[in-house]
Amino acid sequence: MPAPLPPTRLLAAERGAVLLSCALSCAGSALLLCTHAQWPELRTRPRQLLLHLSLADLLSALSYFYGVLRDFERTSWDCVLQGALSTFANTSSFFWTMAIALYLYLTIVRGSPTGTGLLWGFHAVSWGVPLAITVAAVALKKIGYDASNVSVGWCWVNLDAEDRLLWMLLTGKVWEILAYVTLPVLYILIKKHINRAHAALSEYRPILPGAPALQPRASVADKKLILIPVIFIFLRIWSTVRFVLTLCGSPAVQNSVLVVLHGIGNTFQGGANCIMFVLCTRVVRARLLALLCCGHCGELAWAGQGSPSSWQRPQPHGDRDRDKDKDKDVPGPGQTKPLLPST
Repeated sequence: MPAPLPPTRLLAAERGAVLLSCALSCAGSALLLCTHAQWPELRTRPRQLLLHLSLADLLSALSYFYGVLRDFERTSWDCVLQGALSTFANTSSFFWTMAIALYLYLTIVRGSPTGTGLLWGFHAVSWGVPLAITVAAVALKKIGYDASNVSVGWCWVNLDAEDRLLWMLLTGKVWEILAYVTLPVLYILIKKHINRAHAALSEYRPILPGAPALQPRASVADKKLILIPVIFIFLRIWSTVRFVLTLCGSPAVQNSVLVVLHGIGNTFQGGANCIMFVLCTRVVRARLLALLCCGHCGELAWAGQGSPSSWQRPQPHGDRDRDKDKDKDVPGPGQTKPLLPST
């Protein structure tokens, strides 16, 4: 690895943009946590995984906020503490993101049973591996000031470490690059499986009165499946670009646009998840609207959907059963509706 580049000096506007991104991500992650606590009926298994991802994103955004606010210029005790927290939370976020994709793949495509054992396995890997890596990095004094060439004001891997490339990979980059490959592959397989199921169902649609009503919901859910890896890669790719430029010793690593994109991309994951799984999820959005408007706006939002107590239009018994099945986040093997969205 070439000699370290001169430190990247952050402009006030750059710091302000990244701090705003951190604040929005904190608010988004907190909103996801609050909706999970407020409405127990929304606590499906995929949203339980999303809860743990939100916890990791919240801790990550808070630690980044402190780092950008301080804009460290040397290694200090709070630099090491902030670098350790962000390393742990950021790496854990990668693992939980991949855990959600793997869960969806196993449930939809493979039809494998998913009990508590799988969830505990996700916990062991997604919390345990980042914790072990972070403890090792701190114990070996690898966390410290990095001149903002592979960060945006916060601390990460110490520039003075001779094996800094190895620790940059272990504390984030290798998992980030692995996610770039794993997420698209898993979601493409899920999407292809759903498309095949839709094609098979279309043969029977003329004799299934409720089948046409499934199409708009499935269409929105399919879009979310596509957006999950796309948004993740779009947010994280700038960090990887600056990492590669740093390895090459290129002064382009200090480009102001790249710095801002890197800062926002690393800190806004919680905000992006909130937009997708709260603001763009019909059931959760309607309930938030009702809560914010003390019921008045909620009645308007529920117009055409039925009474607030049932969240459904009065229907014959058979139709109610079909709608109950449609609202589940987790379908059984062979069903055509993706898991995470409640559109």
